[in-house]
Amino acid sequence: MNDKKFVPANFQTELPTDQLILRKTPEGEDVVPMDVLFVGAGPAGLSGAIALAQKVKNDPDMEDIEIGVLEKSETLGGHSLSGAVVNPVVFRELFPDLKDEDFPFRKKVTGEKVLLMTETGSVRIPTPPTMHNTGNYSASLSEIVRWLGDKAEELGINILPSFPAQSLYVEGSKVVGVQTTAMGENRDSTPGGQYMPPTDLTAQITVLSDGTRSSLAQAWYDLQNTQSKYPQIYALGVKEVWKVKKAPDHILHTLGWPLPKEVFGGSWMYPLSDDSVSIGLVAGLDYRDSTLDVHNLLQHMKTHPLFKDLLDGGECVEWGAKTIPEGGYNAIKDSLSGDGLLVLGDAAGLVNVPALKGIHYAMKSGVLAAESIYKALKRGDTSKEALSGYDTAIQSSFIGKDLKKVRNMRQAFKGGFYSGGMKAALMTLTGGAFPGDSDHPMDDAEEWKFFGEENKLSKPVGISKVDAVYLSGNKTRDDIPQHLTVGQDITPEIADFYSHLCPAGVYERRGDQLVVNAPNCVDCKATDVLGPRWRPREGGSGPNYKEM
Repeated sequence: MNDKKFVPANFQTELPTDQLILRKTPEGEDVVPMDVLFVGAGPAGLSGAIALAQKVKNDPDMEDIEIGVLEKSETLGGHSLSGAVVNPVVFRELFPDLKDEDFPFRKKVTGEKVLLMTETGSVRIPTPPTMHNTGNYSASLSEIVRWLGDKAEELGINILPSFPAQSLYVEGSKVVGVQTTAMGENRDSTPGGQYMPPTDLTAQITVLSDGTRSSLAQAWYDLQNTQSKYPQIYALGVKEVWKVKKAPDHILHTLGWPLPKEVFGGSWMYPLSDDSVSIGLVAGLDYRDSTLDVHNLLQHMKTHPLFKDLLDGGECVEWGAKTIPEGGYNAIKDSLSGDGLLVLGDAAGLVNVPALKGIHYAMKSGVLAAESIYKALKRGDTSKEALSGYDTAIQSSFIGKDLKKVRNMRQAFKGGFYSGGMKAALMTLTGGAFPGDSDHPMDDAEEWKFFGEENKLSKPVGISKVDAVYLSGNKTRDDIPQHLTVGQDITPEIADFYSHLCPAGVYERRGDQLVVNAPNCVDCKATDVLGPRWRPREGGSGPNYKEM
């Protein structure tokens, strides 16, 4: 490392594959048997479980199939966060007897604007074709997940909240189940007074639908040496929901300030009702300056006249943060199936960055997974070969077709905002064919950063990180064991970097030491990308989103 530059990967521990992959079959009277187990009750997992239950319900030979869905949050939707403007196409597919007004949406999009912001003003620019949203709906993803959960329970699906999966059981090359986290451990990981040991569950097919930066999916890819053309890359989004005097009648996306011109990202404002809005800011984690702080940037953004006028007299009712997989088509693994395993949604990286969409792709991946699972169960063959139809289906569906058209757009911005914008325009015109691949050979953690100087935008204003964690509804015990693995030889400058990187105040520098306030964590997984590794912790920990 020279005077200013550093590589985050040099301070990051290796992925603990030996803890995430258990080479045995769970045995004993306490093992919970399932036929199909979805790990993660987000839009992908719940849609997949619902689609599968609909199929087996109409098949007398399959009516005894047990479908389970594990969820790490205490309540469904508690860890679900997104913009969100939703394309309703998969809702209509799953529930053809319902109308759009029956779905858990907030407001239909009837108008939209895209603005290029400066520190004190803004200029309206044409809406890029990929970002057109007229006819879609603003929504709370938390509400969507709760609604889907109710539909799943009506179909007899076993919904198991407060059960994070911490390990995959693998026998030979076949995934045979999962182990959940323990409950009630003391800070030193010894059993406390309310201790409950991990639960073992078996399944013919395990489905990883546990969202962005899935630890289990990472471990599985490593175990199988599964490759992609380019590594996955990530962004961090920080979001707030506000009660306001009057919400606008249009959705808004912005580019430019407060993000530095070399950082990929932008902000949004979506009306959720006549008196509530969702606002947020997203920044690519391949930024260079160690002092960049997405939470603080959002707070500064709210001082801009465009947002200040809207929010004056209002109240922030909820705050949240999460990472977003942005690598697109070329970062999707060569295979999302294995012996007894499928990977869905954000865990698979199925996000269309230029369109700012991921929810309907996640839901569709669940529907396609259900079709492959149903056929495999009917044949009594749950091998990778039997489940590989899922990979083909992803490619031939609107997921593969949409993502292929914009396959190089995110990578194009590696060269800067303006050159990236020109390349993106050409790719839009040519369906991604020209100007060809935008090479991106490195993980985010392997790209150098520099130790920047503290500046106006890196300093706190508005809602503090401590208050933000409170607004997330955080339900974590203060004496919970450490679930974040910090690397060796963390310098004071790296401690400062982590403190800016984390939007929830988990990391702080005291003197020359890094202090980790693990109970603050909202599971955004930003530092899992660039710093300390994240592992699932006690069920029910973390945020408890309701409006997100």
